[in-house]
Amino acid sequence: MADDFSFKIIDSFGVLSESKAGWKTELNTVSWGDRPAKYDIRSWSPDHQKMGKGVTMTKEEITVLRDLLNKLDL
Repeated sequence: MADDFSFKIIDSFGVLSESKAGWKTELNTVSWGDRPAKYDIRSWSPDHQKMGKGVTMTKEEITVLRDLLNKLDL
């Protein structure tokens, strides 16, 4: 596996939560390895140089997720 790992946060939509250590779970669009950006939910270190495990979704997938969340009785 190559040590070259590139990513670029294209848009930041907001923070879902923040840990005591300062890591924030965020919704962003991220371009991974110079590919087209996708919607991404994951935790990030305060300087955005380290990240935790997350979920990356296409526009179609996040649209379905939105529709499912709208059906929940919160």
